[in-house]
Amino acid sequence: MIYLGIDIGGTKTLLAVFDENGTIIKKVKFLTDINYSQFLIDLKNNISSLDQTKFEESERAIKRTIITQAPVATADGAHCLEFDGVKYISPWSTATRVWSALHTFKEELPLPISHLFIPPHEEESITSHSQLLEDKIPYAICETWMIPPRWFSLFEPHEVIRGDDEFGPYVYLRAKISNAKERCMFTHRAVVGAFGEGPIAGEIADLLEWLSLFHEQSLVELDYGGLAAYLEKTLIENGETGLDADTSVADIMSSLAGLAVGDGQAAGTGYERLVSRWRKVAAIEQAM
Repeated sequence: MIYLGIDIGGTKTLLAVFDENGTIIKKVKFLTDINYSQFLIDLKNNISSLDQTKFEESERAIKRTIITQAPVATADGAHCLEFDGVKYISPWSTATRVWSALHTFKEELPLPISHLFIPPHEEESITSHSQLLEDKIPYAICETWMIPPRWFSLFEPHEVIRGDDEFGPYVYLRAKISNAKERCMFTHRAVVGAFGEGPIAGEIADLLEWLSLFHEQSLVELDYGGLAAYLEKTLIENGETGLDADTSVADIMSSLAGLAVGDGQAAGTGYERLVSRWRKVAAIEQAM
């Protein structure tokens, strides 16, 4: 038997799931909205977020590092959640993501060196039947050690969910895809208006194109994954309170607002706060 505890504060609400021995299994923290109707919606959505499907994906990934399995030939899974009374399903797209990751890795290294990391028989396992993946929709897109600033532009601060569970701290952001697309279009207009067409504007356009692949009533979620623990560590080392001090979404909103009105100082200040925070996380990769 498990138990749910709810602590409603003036600024933040805490949720915690306990086992029968009183041990906390998972915690969630979110802002307490002063509008009671909105608070009830937020409460329901955060309770629904207490699922375990994302850990199943991580568990399978760890097993695959021990016993090699061709992704195409292996049964895949999906993330499932209920939001505002509607159930959503997102396939893991494991085969597509593994194939894409291998392609990216090989592009970054000379061919003789890449073979030292990936033996030919392992590469064959990953790329077998890759032609079957070319037309599949990538339900999940990934980055390592850094979250691209453009991804934060899809959300607003009240859509950030932070918490702790037996695996450590976590952060994820969740928005209706229709809202995310509107914000992405605003971001593109602001960047093009300030800098013209270029690589950054192109990356934002690619993100909008990806969002447009999905139904208008879909959700989009940004999950920090394992970076949440590293971000918390760097924030605390910097004398801050931890993940509560992460204002990445607010920073990118401030930067874009500055770009939109031609205020370069405001745009630069918000952007620098964002990238300097995540630059410290990315630096951990080089220290390992």
